[in-house]
Amino acid sequence: MKALIVYCHPSAGSFNHAVLETILTELRSQAIEHRVIDLYAERFDPCMSLDDWTEYEDTSCNTSRIAQHVESLRWCDSLVFVYPTWWFGQPATLKGWLDRVLVPGVAFNMPTDETPRITHSLRHINRLGVFTTCGASFWLTKAIGSPGKRVLMRGLRTCLATRAKTAFAAHYLMDSSTERSRARHLERVRTKTRKLFGIPARKPGMVGGYPEKVEQTA
Repeated sequence: MKALIVYCHPSAGSFNHAVLETILTELRSQAIEHRVIDLYAERFDPCMSLDDWTEYEDTSCNTSRIAQHVESLRWCDSLVFVYPTWWFGQPATLKGWLDRVLVPGVAFNMPTDETPRITHSLRHINRLGVFTTCGASFWLTKAIGSPGKRVLMRGLRTCLATRAKTAFAAHYLMDSSTERSRARHLERVRTKTRKLFGIPARKPGMVGGYPEKVEQTA
C-alpha cells in the first residue's frame, strides 16, 4: 500500500493536525508507505493562473507547474484528505489544489472523436479517506447539502477504482468541542483508518491521545 495524505491547515497546533498525527501513527504501525502533502507548509498557490487555464486541456504541458504533486498522485494507491470545513466546503487552498492538480490527463480524460465521453484516470487508487472538522452541526451541514463531503466522496470518488473503499469522519460543532468529544473523535479516526487500510486493532493502552494543547476551532 502507498498512501498519499493531503493535509490543509495553517496551524501546526490545530486539532486537524492531531487528526493527521493519529492517521500517521496507524500507518507507521504497519510500515505502510506514505507521503504527506502539507499545503500550507509548502505555501501551495491555489490560484489558477492564466497560463494554468490556457494550458488546462493540453496534456503535454498542463502539469509542468505541479509535476511533483502529480507524481505523488500517480504513485499512491490510497488517497486521504485532512482539512477543516469552512463555509461548508474545503478551504480555498485545498479547493485550489483540486482545481490545479486534478487536470485532464491526471484525474480524467477529455472526450475525443474515438471516445465521446469523459473517462477517468485515477483507477489505480482504491482507497479514499476524508477526515474533517465542522463548526456547524451535523443537521445544519446536512440541510445545506454537505457540499464539501460531496465534492470528494461523490465527485472525486467517480475518478477512482470502481470498488474503492471509503472512509469519512467529521467532528461537528467543533467550536464548542470538549476534551471528551475530541478524544472520542480521534478514536473514530483511528478505527476508520484501521478499517480503510486493513490494520488490526491495537491492544488497549498502546495508542496515545492527541496533543495536550490543540486549538478548538476547525
